[in-house]
Amino acid sequence: MHDDGVNSEMAAQRRGRFFWLLVATAVVVLDQITKYFANTMLDYASPVEIFPVLNITLHYNPGAAFSFLSDAGGWQRWLFSVIALAVSAYICVWLMRLRREQWLLSLALALVLGGALGNLWDRLFLGYVIDFVSVHWGDSYFPTFNIADAGISVGACLLLLDMVVNPESENQHE
Repeated sequence: MHDDGVNSEMAAQRRGRFFWLLVATAVVVLDQITKYFANTMLDYASPVEIFPVLNITLHYNPGAAFSFLSDAGGWQRWLFSVIALAVSAYICVWLMRLRREQWLLSLALALVLGGALGNLWDRLFLGYVIDFVSVHWGDSYFPTFNIADAGISVGACLLLLDMVVNPESENQHE
């Protein structure tokens, strides 16, 4: 039988895991709300300048990052959907196995999970991903992206940061 300390620690672990799933859900919700507004309020491919280096411009991307395979004929929708589902399932299992003190890794995974699910939603229900954030310097443009892409990118950077600041966390198990 477990003592109260073990039971309270297990409860805290469950609350922590639930929190990270809420973070992922918040990324999905914010992503979908912003895509809805972009899709309903903007004219396709007509930039709206926000700052000299930032436009809001509606684009549809049937491919992956940087429009990879965007002209592949449609099969890529299902390939990227299967990959997103597999990665999301893997991340969920990984998140559930992390300890409470592994908060940086948990945050990174939650952001990547939310981003993957946000773009998966678009692929499954629209057949393409809605992008609308357009950053540029003069006539040089970075590929248009969305909140889900930002979540994935920030999460990936945090994963790298976690590897640097917590090199021992890879060897920590529950």
